Amino acid sequence: MSGDLPASSPLWISAFLDLAAEELERGTAFWAQVTGTTLSTVRGERAEFTTLVPPDGDDHLRVQRRDEGPSRVHLDLHVGDQATAAEHAERLGAEVVHTAEEGYVVLRSPGGLTFCFVGHPASRRSRPTTWPTGHHSQVDQLSVDVPRRLLEAELAFWRDLTGWRLRRTAYEEFHLLEVPAGQPLQVLVQRLDDDAPEVSVHLDLTTDDVGAELARHVALGARVVTSHDHWTVMADPGGLRYCIAGDPPDDDVPA
Repeated sequence: MSGDLPASSPLWISAFLDLAAEELERGTAFWAQVTGTTLSTVRGERAEFTTLVPPDGDDHLRVQRRDEGPSRVHLDLHVGDQATAAEHAERLGAEVVHTAEEGYVVLRSPGGLTFCFVGHPASRRSRPTTWPTGHHSQVDQLSVDVPRRLLEAELAFWRDLTGWRLRRTAYEEFHLLEVPAGQPLQVLVQRLDDDAPEVSVHLDLTTDDVGAELARHVALGARVVTSHDHWTVMADPGGLRYCIAGDPPDDDVPA
């Protein structure tokens, strides 16, 4: 897109692990260990929120207890004016689900993905974690998983919502949003070939030693679901899926 960025263009992106109540304790401990973070003080009216605090930089991963429904992931877009951003999102086809007294706004994308506009300031990207084996890893990407029938509308929505350039990759099922330098999370839009009822999102973790990283996750209670050339699909101890990748595909061509 050209010209000024829309009011909904994120200044920062963070991800929320919405963990089912019965999986909260185990899942929170697992993700803190996997990411090398510490847990903040629990907060919220119902003590439902926790932040995974990195050793340096600003956080971009948080945990929320989900009292109904299975575990999932949603994304938070940090903007200067949540109300104005929500109005723009509605014009693009999003639905406002809830406007909180604290100022944040919960929405659903045209394809049904839950996301929020929040106002928490952040700007310092944390460094990858170095493990005792000497290898490094970091959760650094959100994958928006879109059923084929919803793909065209969802691609247009996220492009126009963020104001970021959309690029195809050498893999026909993947599109990348060109996030500004310094953002903690890249955004990948993945076409699903199954008939999922709505759009979902999962986390991707990259590493410079896939074998060592896989072994570390399995030792912490994760399991391997499927292996591909460039990534491995994992499930955390409660069954929430995510991916581990080495060097992610970067052979991009214009969309």
